[in-house]
Amino acid sequence: MCNCERNYQMIKQTKVLWITRTAILLALLVVLQAATVPLGNNFITGSIVNAMLVISVMTCGLATGVTIAAISPVLPTLLGFGPVWPLVPFIAAGNVVLVLIWHLIGNIKTRNKYLAYGAALPVAAGAKFTVLYFGVVKVAVEMILKLPEKQASVITFLFSYPQLITALIGGAVATIVFPTLKKVIAKDRAGNSE
Repeated sequence: MCNCERNYQMIKQTKVLWITRTAILLALLVVLQAATVPLGNNFITGSIVNAMLVISVMTCGLATGVTIAAISPVLPTLLGFGPVWPLVPFIAAGNVVLVLIWHLIGNIKTRNKYLAYGAALPVAAGAKFTVLYFGVVKVAVEMILKLPEKQASVITFLFSYPQLITALIGGAVATIVFPTLKKVIAKDRAGNSE
């Protein structure tokens, strides 16, 4: 087999692996959302979603994280348990911002990786909250949906400080779980290379 064929096979395997990992993480995220939405507690569902977003970017990289962040509000809406369609682009934008900041700050080279994670946590959570608050509350609710005051106040509440809290909780959970996931992934890669 010549180098060209070998390189083509490696690229093909890498793409298949990326698609597989991304699909598995996305499916897990949707299943977790579907399982927690009936509980009626947005703090639980939101924290799990944010943890999965951070875990996806930490374990599989920026492309997977951004893909999952952008698609994650679409699938639940298609399946009937997600947000109304006019909110989806703003939620996707908030998710993408969270993932981008985690990638940029969380990957800073430092002796103690938890310093980078500790810096990424409030910055990413604050940025997501800001995007969601201004996008959903100031644009979608006030300008696009033009909801009655009672409905508008419910959505305004849901996309205010609870978003900051769930992003902080989700990021903290991901930071705690990540070292174990990293060991499992490293062990799996070592086993597959034999």
